[in-house]
Amino acid sequence: MRTPQSHTARENLPSRSALEDLRMPVQAKLAAAWTSFMFLVIYIDYFHLYQPGEIDEIRGGDIFVFEISGTLLTIFFALIAIPTLMVLLSMTLPARVNRATNLVVALLFIPICVFNAAGASWDWAFYYGLTIGVEVLILAFILRSAWTWPRRTASPATLAASLDGEPLRTPQQA
Repeated sequence: MRTPQSHTARENLPSRSALEDLRMPVQAKLAAAWTSFMFLVIYIDYFHLYQPGEIDEIRGGDIFVFEISGTLLTIFFALIAIPTLMVLLSMTLPARVNRATNLVVALLFIPICVFNAAGASWDWAFYYGLTIGVEVLILAFILRSAWTWPRRTASPATLAASLDGEPLRTPQQA
C-alpha cells in the first residue's frame, strides 16, 4: 500500500533530467585553468607566425626588438615553464602554499600577457585585445579561485584532539 505524499514532497523530488553537479576540488579547477592558459599561449604564439613579415623577421635573427640568442630562448623557456609547472603544482602542493603560489604567479603573468601587444599595429588590435583578454580572464579565474579557497573550520573536538596530540577518533573507536 502506498503512503500518501504531501504536495511539497512531490515538488521536491529530483527531476529525471537534472544533471549531477559535483563539487570540484580547487586544485583541479586551478590545474584545468593553467592547462587552458597554456593551450592559449601556445596557439597564440603559433598564430603570431601568420602575421606578414614575422617569419622573415625571425629568419633575420630578431623577435620583436630582441636579437635571438641562447639567453633570449632561455628566458622564453622559463616564461613558459612556469605556467606549465603550475598545472602540476596546483595538484600537488599543500593548500596554503598552493594558494599563495597561484596568487603570485597569476598576478605576475597579467603584465607578461599585456606586454605581448607591445609594438603591435592597429590592424592587429582586435586580435591582441581578444587573445590577451581571454588570457587575462583565465588568470582572473585563477586569482579568484585561489583567493576564495574554502577554509575548513576546526570544531572544538578537533582542536581538543590536536592539543592532546592524539589522533582524532570516531565515536565507534572510543
